[in-house]
Amino acid sequence: MRLYTFRGGVHPSQCKNLTQGKPIEEAPTPKIAVIPLAQHTGAPAKPLVKPKDEVKIGTKIGDIQGRISASVHSSISGVVKSIEPRYSPAGITTLSAIIESNNKNEYDKPIELKDYDSLTPSQIVNIVKKAGIVGLGGAAFPTHVKLSPPKDKPVDTVILNGAECEPYLTADHRLMVEHPKEILEGGKLILKALNAKIGYIAIEENKPDAIEKFVQIAPEFKFKLCIMHTKYPQGGEKQLIKAITKREVPSGGLPFDIGVYVQNVGTAFAIYEACKHGKPLIQRIITVTGKVKEPKNLRVKIGTPFKDLIEFCGGYNGEPDKIIMGGPMMGIAQPNDEAPVIKATTGILVLGAKRKSRFIGKGKDSVSIFKEEVCIRCGSCVEVCPMGLLPCTIGDYVANKKIDRAKEYGILDCIECGSCAWVCPANRNLIHLFKYGKLILQK
Repeated sequence: MRLYTFRGGVHPSQCKNLTQGKPIEEAPTPKIAVIPLAQHTGAPAKPLVKPKDEVKIGTKIGDIQGRISASVHSSISGVVKSIEPRYSPAGITTLSAIIESNNKNEYDKPIELKDYDSLTPSQIVNIVKKAGIVGLGGAAFPTHVKLSPPKDKPVDTVILNGAECEPYLTADHRLMVEHPKEILEGGKLILKALNAKIGYIAIEENKPDAIEKFVQIAPEFKFKLCIMHTKYPQGGEKQLIKAITKREVPSGGLPFDIGVYVQNVGTAFAIYEACKHGKPLIQRIITVTGKVKEPKNLRVKIGTPFKDLIEFCGGYNGEPDKIIMGGPMMGIAQPNDEAPVIKATTGILVLGAKRKSRFIGKGKDSVSIFKEEVCIRCGSCVEVCPMGLLPCTIGDYVANKKIDRAKEYGILDCIECGSCAWVCPANRNLIHLFKYGKLILQK
């Protein structure tokens, strides 16, 4: 089969062998769930509960505020102990519901449903909205908003993103192996909600067992399977669109500007569960890997502390040096293991003691600190940038506080994939500079 790909990118060690053959396991219910009311892009949810309130699994505890927001539901049954600011692994402190389990596992009534197959586009969007579904690839953008593009910008093509190009992570891989039909059922609902006619599912070539599943059933659901070359960041939204459709999202634009919609396979599965079973987004699949004794793929209730999951995986394998939410390229380093799983948590990566090699350390699950040196203008970052930018030049402008010039050179088009920093022989903190520059421009 033809392999689809894009210009640029890098080839870090995959390090997926730790978990790619591990079936999804059910993680235990936490004794205390810490559920942030801001787990998504946009405004935090408005709290609907107060201390001493009893909640059940699926009880709505936070409601949408503003146009871009998402509701939040309890993942366990129990009693609300407090509503207070707590640290979120997204790197912020936000109002959170602290819920103590009563060990009853009582379920609230499901989202009200009509006949599954006869749902209208607006009904699908409304169910997704009530379920609090957000993009599960890591961006956590509210899905009901994404399913409602401007009327003058119709979408004709849907791409289900199963690339999972981030090293170490295999949660999407296992979901595709174990629930392919449910993913495509979710894909059909997305097509219907958008009145789109063309469907693709994109999977990297390093997942042959998942590819085999979709070769068998994708035509039945009228989706075309696209096998992607194994390269990072192959799962980037704009990179997938360019590779598969040859369309290019304009600078400053969004995929619906060119009639395309991209959604993670985990989100498609969540849409299926909401529309078929009335289930809100109260749990997700994540990978716990690296320096733990038993790396696993787990189905985890939102609000479960990282430390509970690490213990469930046998505990640390040696002294941890760094804990990352997500993968090593785009993940967020954590100050400790107290943070809770949120909707944007794709994985928990534990890295070990410092080494002289790069942080993936040829699969040795290690992290290293580098001294930043002067840029030698070698052009390596330009060669690998998947957006066709000049990272070295943009970094210079930000470092010298020439933010307007950085904007002219396309800093807002940077997807912060980290490819430039990965290849930089001077070890420049380019992504730090780009994030800082964007923050200044947003003020």
